[in-house]
Amino acid sequence: MTGRNFNIGSSSLPKYIQISEFLAREIAAGRLISGTRLAPEREMAKDFKTSVITLRKALKRLDDFGLLRRIHGSGNYVKQNNVNGSVYAMFRLELIGGGGLPRANILDVKVKEKPKDLIPFGLSNQATRIRRLRYLNDLVIALEEIWIDKSVGDVSLTNISESLYKYYAEHLGLWISKAEDSVSIEKVPKWAPKAFSLDKGTLTGFVERLSWGQFKYPVEYSRTWFDTSRSRYVQRLQ
Repeated sequence: MTGRNFNIGSSSLPKYIQISEFLAREIAAGRLISGTRLAPEREMAKDFKTSVITLRKALKRLDDFGLLRRIHGSGNYVKQNNVNGSVYAMFRLELIGGGGLPRANILDVKVKEKPKDLIPFGLSNQATRIRRLRYLNDLVIALEEIWIDKSVGDVSLTNISESLYKYYAEHLGLWISKAEDSVSIEKVPKWAPKAFSLDKGTLTGFVERLSWGQFKYPVEYSRTWFDTSRSRYVQRLQ
């Protein structure tokens, strides 16, 4: 396994985290199975277009997750595929062949009254609405609309990060502890940008999610329209 298919695009995450997340998703997808020996570090660094020092930081992070067995003089071996602690551990969309590094382009961020068609969540009648175009590697795969209840704080466009759950923890003191997904089909919304791969009104894969933090009630609602010709929804039991 090398990084020849890896491209960071415009992700704002540090490169060592991007590399470790890419490899973690390859492991979770079964493209790197337990016992697989990774390529030599200098070869991997060249393929990922990075330094050996950065590559080793990425491998150290995977080791901290319990995903690697590092044998001095022999190499780095995949240890298992239960990926806990990953930035994208709760991102369920993958490329058709598995894996793919997620990234997002923000379309807009606004505080609004909650529309009546949303599933009830939170305590406030207002929420921050975030609309994003989602990618796996450099391929557009989904549209995403997230609503985070105003009672937990406002999301600022100036310091929003690639991973919203990471942003919630660092800036709102909110840790997403569980999520409940409902998968169906729905029409691509009217606000879909031209950059999305499907025309407005096209029926496609659709995911609704309620997310809980350290409270007894859900604080976030999201809906995602994903291109089923380019991606798939995957939920793995551990």
